[in-house]
Amino acid sequence: MFRQTAFGIALSTLVLASGIATSTYVRGNTHTQKPTQNQSFSIQPRRVALSNTLEKSVFYQINRFRVSNGLPKLSLNANISRQARIHSLDMAKGKVPFSHQGFKQRVNAIPIGYSGAAENVAVNKGYDDPASEAVIGWLNSPGHLKNVKGNYNLTGIGVATNTKGEVYLTQIFLRSRNRK
Repeated sequence: MFRQTAFGIALSTLVLASGIATSTYVRGNTHTQKPTQNQSFSIQPRRVALSNTLEKSVFYQINRFRVSNGLPKLSLNANISRQARIHSLDMAKGKVPFSHQGFKQRVNAIPIGYSGAAENVAVNKGYDDPASEAVIGWLNSPGHLKNVKGNYNLTGIGVATNTKGEVYLTQIFLRSRNRK
């Protein structure tokens, strides 16, 4: 997609993996885009600060959407965010393909009893606000929207950027066992 900017036209891309939601871990369809194996990645304080800002932005935008649709806000959980962040980092490093690969292991690593789980992922490059672009993409995709509007009460968000400027976003949704 081309986007007009103050400095001319910039090429920007947004790729979404089909949202996955499951209580029995039946994998949904996913679109994959495998990063190159020689893709470099380094953690820098500026990138960490940007990732934290983007994670908070996704959280705020998703909750704003849920409230505007009469749904309860999600609570942000550090344990869920840790798993989402690990997945985004692994995709950014090229350790795993851009996909939901390992979803069952991610949610099982979270020390919370749950009765339902889902995940949305996105990767984009060239946007001024990658968090908003990911959320817009998710809200315009039926599978992702189903996860956003799902009967969940907890969420975690993880963002990672590689040296190519590709921003990987993962949002995991959980319905804790004590919630009906």
